[in-house]
Amino acid sequence: MIKIAGIHKNFAGQEVLKGINLDVKKGETIVIIGRSGCGKSVLLKHLIGILKPDKGDVLFNGVNISQLGETELIEHRKRFGMLFQAAALFDSMTVKENVAFGLREHMELSENEISEIVKKKLSLVGLYGVEDKKPAELSGGMRKRVGLARAFAMDPEIILYDEPTTGLDPITSDVINDLIVKLKHEFRVTSFAVTHDMKSAYKIADRIAMLYEGHIIESGTPQEIQNTANTVVRQFISGSSHGPITEKDL
Repeated sequence: MIKIAGIHKNFAGQEVLKGINLDVKKGETIVIIGRSGCGKSVLLKHLIGILKPDKGDVLFNGVNISQLGETELIEHRKRFGMLFQAAALFDSMTVKENVAFGLREHMELSENEISEIVKKKLSLVGLYGVEDKKPAELSGGMRKRVGLARAFAMDPEIILYDEPTTGLDPITSDVINDLIVKLKHEFRVTSFAVTHDMKSAYKIADRIAMLYEGHIIESGTPQEIQNTANTVVRQFISGSSHGPITEKDL
């Protein structure tokens, strides 16, 4: 469904992505792991055309995203939903207005239809009776679930998760992980996540790939990653300060 072919990206003379190759199958959940600042979110932004590669191609069902014009990109982005790292809710809007934002921007629906969709998506993430609350009135976990409801509001084909459990306690993180797995099966979506939370990665992924020094250095099932012989990957997944990743790399 998605083919990333030899993409390079440079910022102010620093090459962040150095020839990334990755295929994502329809219905698959792939998780990109790696250190903070290694380019995981940069890779995500290429999928929806916010960034264009300096070299290489990003293909979606055979269409080269990097060659689309702005009007075509808007249509392309409607196929995606995204859960942002800090949920990225609009503080001045109610929960209902946040979840309905994309529906109002891109679809011609009545207020009754919008209200029904909002209630349905909120119920999918276990939230009831919160439509009129503001984000500041919600816990971190509830805000994240509102973000999930918004990501699924337009029934996307692909969901992007940017550090879905960052800032959450372990129990709330597991609730979010369970919801990600549940929604994947319920909607049969293709999912692309970036995280450095290995517990989350093992739970939600069909396949895990590690990004290091601009390259994908290992890819495999959660079990294959846990049993890897690659010393860089082993150091990262174990969270050890000892190994080939040294203090100068941090």
